[in-house]
Amino acid sequence: MPILHVILIAVGAIALDRLTKSAAEAYLYAIDTHPVIPHVFHLTLVHNTGAAFGFLRGGAFFLILTTLVCIVMMMALLKSRRLLNKFFGFAEIDGWLCCSFGLILGGAVGNLIDRFCYSYVIDFLDFRVWPVFNVADSAITVGGIILFVKILISKK
Repeated sequence: MPILHVILIAVGAIALDRLTKSAAEAYLYAIDTHPVIPHVFHLTLVHNTGAAFGFLRGGAFFLILTTLVCIVMMMALLKSRRLLNKFFGFAEIDGWLCCSFGLILGGAVGNLIDRFCYSYVIDFLDFRVWPVFNVADSAITVGGIILFVKILISKK
C-alpha cells in the first residue's frame, strides 16, 4: 500500500505545518521578530504572497493552479508504475520514494491551504542569511533532496 504510506506522511507534514503556522500567527503577530539565537536564528512572521523567496509575488491564482497540477501529476505517478518508470526510471515504489513523495505532497498541500485561505503563505523560520520559510517549505525541500539522491543512486 505505497499510496497509503505517502498519504500518512503527507498528513503528518500537513499537521505539523498547520500547528506551527498557527502558533506563529498567534505568538509572533504583535512582535517584529523573536531572536532564538541572536543574529543566527529568529522567529519572524512574514506573509509571503509569492512563491519561494517571494518570486511571483501576488500570483496566487497561478501558484494555486500550478500546485494543483503538480499534486495531480504526483498522484498519477504513484498510481502508474509505467509513468514512474518512464519519468524516474523506478520499477517500484520503495520506502524512500514514499517518504519523498509524502513530504513533497504534504508541503505542497500545507502551502496550498494558506493560499486558499489567505492568498499568502505564512512563513516564520528566519536564519537571517536565507529568506524566511516554513515547515511546508522544509518538507518540500527534504522530499526533493531524497528524490534527487534516489535518482542519483539508481543511475549508478
